[in-house]
This record gives sequence, structure tokens and C-alpha cells, in this order.
Amino acid sequence: MSQITIKDHEVVVKKLFGTFAAGVTAMALLAGCGGGSISGSPESSPGNGGTLQKVTVGAIPIAPSAALQLGIDKGLFAKHGIEIEMQSGQGGASMLPAVSTGTMNVAIGNPVSTMLAQSKGLDLKIISGYSRSLAEGDDITGVVALKDSAIETIEDLEGKTVSVNTVAGQGDITIKEAMAKAGADPESVKFTEIAFPDAPAQLEKGNADAVWLAQPFLSQTIAAGHHVVSYNYQETIPGQPTLVAFASGKWAADNPELIEDFKAALVEVSDYAQTHQDEVRALLPSFLKMDPELANDLLLEEHSAEIDRESLEKINQLMVKYDVIESPVNLNDVVLD
Repeated sequence: MSQITIKDHEVVVKKLFGTFAAGVTAMALLAGCGGGSISGSPESSPGNGGTLQKVTVGAIPIAPSAALQLGIDKGLFAKHGIEIEMQSGQGGASMLPAVSTGTMNVAIGNPVSTMLAQSKGLDLKIISGYSRSLAEGDDITGVVALKDSAIETIEDLEGKTVSVNTVAGQGDITIKEAMAKAGADPESVKFTEIAFPDAPAQLEKGNADAVWLAQPFLSQTIAAGHHVVSYNYQETIPGQPTLVAFASGKWAADNPELIEDFKAALVEVSDYAQTHQDEVRALLPSFLKMDPELANDLLLEEHSAEIDRESLEKINQLMVKYDVIESPVNLNDVVLD
């Protein structure tokens, strides 16, 4: 059925590296941000003798990534001597080859992909936190079904096809765990990989019974009249890390001062984005080409550069439970404090 095995993951990793060259050539910058490298007009002078060091950062075209652009625009990266160039990726797994080979210096992706890569022998390090889900109320990711669908609760996903942006990632393991907690059979659901921007249309075409969405696509789909089946993050690990910054161990070892500068900048960016959510929302119409009215009311996840080891360990255990990895990874090997 939907079970993802260790062998399946080996195939996925090999496939990612096999198609890496073509993927890098075709990689586009984030939607709505214009051509060329993305670098703002810093309001602060660089803090490294006037010389900016370029850091290429991979990011998923979803609402939380706008905080990076805000940090560029406010000069928070330049303040620490850094010029950011952003490139787009579908998910954490799709950016692993680029980070591993150094084409991307850093990527912002889900922690599951990083821990999975570490378990396969790829030397990747989580260097910073980035964002986390909301512990209560409406959440920033969720499983959605059509408005006229009989799928109303997490138990109704038994035997159904559900899309996630990346298979064997944070979406499917938390959906499985939410099903298990509700007494449903998590092994009966079939997962299919569909990028977040494409998932709402594929739901309406009937190519999935339900879709797992992040913002702004979650709010857009709800606004279209469809309904939330599950806030799977809250039903498993409330307030869990949704995105982290990761880099290759080699790049981190070769650039210790730059890593520290980047981490320090990301702390400021995260704090600023969290306390100026209206400014993040104001970027979304151009950043993601979304309706300004929807952007004004968009629910945003919590930005934080803190590395939440406790939640990462719980995710680690879920990865083992659902056969994403054979045994837990040692977080000391993955997290670069």
C-alpha cells in the first residue's frame, strides 16, 4: 500500500543525484521575485569591512520563505556581511543534491529530509531553526478534502490517496501518526507526490482524495470552499519545527565564520519576521503572486532560529516507526550547534 521502505529511499536518493545536473540547469528563482539573483537594497552597511560574501540559499515557494526576502530588504543579512541569492526547490529532499555538492550553500527545508540524508551517509548538518507550526488553533499546514467529499476526519483517510509535497517526509509520517492516534490504519493510505502549488488543482481534478498543504495554498483552498480534514502537526507534535536551515558538513567546516555570521543573521531575520508579520504579508503578493486580499489575512507560522532538539527527537522516532529509517539518527551528528 503506502508503506515507504528503506529500499525505496535509496532509489529516491539515487534518482535525485542522477538528475541533479538537469535539475540545477532548470532551477528557477522563487515565483514573483523577478529575474537574476535575489538581493535586496540593504538598509544597513555590511559588517565585514564592506565586502559581502555570497550565500546561495534554496527555499520552497511557500509563505515562510518570504521572511528571507524581508531579511534581504531590511539589510539584516548585509549587516552580517552576507549577500543572499535564493533558488527554488520543491521540498527539502529535492534540494539535498545541490547542498551536498555545494551548488547551494544552504537550504531551508523540512528536518526529515536532512535526518534521512544523514542516515544514508550524506554529510548534512542542521545549522539553524527557521519556523515551526502553531501549537493550537488553526495551523499553517493541514490535510484538505473537497467541499462535497465524504472525507471529514483523519479516520476517513483509510484506503484513500493523499498528496504530499515530498514522499517520506514530514507530511506523510505525521499524517500516519495522526491516523494511528485516532485508531485508523495508517498503512492503508496511499501517498502521492505533488508540489504544493499544484496540489489544489489536482484535488479538484480528482487525482488525489485529499491533499496536504502549506500556506498560502492551505488558505486559498479553504477560501475556495474546501474543508480541513486534519491539522496533522498539531495532532502529533504540536509546535514542531516545520523548516530548518541545513548545509553540507564540508561547507560548514570550510566556512566556520561564515556559518556563524549566517546563523546570527538568521536569528535577527526570524525575530524581525515574527514581530513584523504584517511586513511578511505585504511581500506575498509579489513574492508568490498571490491575491493581496488573501495575503492580508494569511495565517503565518512562527519564525524562530532556535533548534528544537526535543521535537526533532520525536520526529526522529516517528521516522523509525514508519520505516523511513531503520534506526534513530544521532542528533549530535546532524545538528551543528
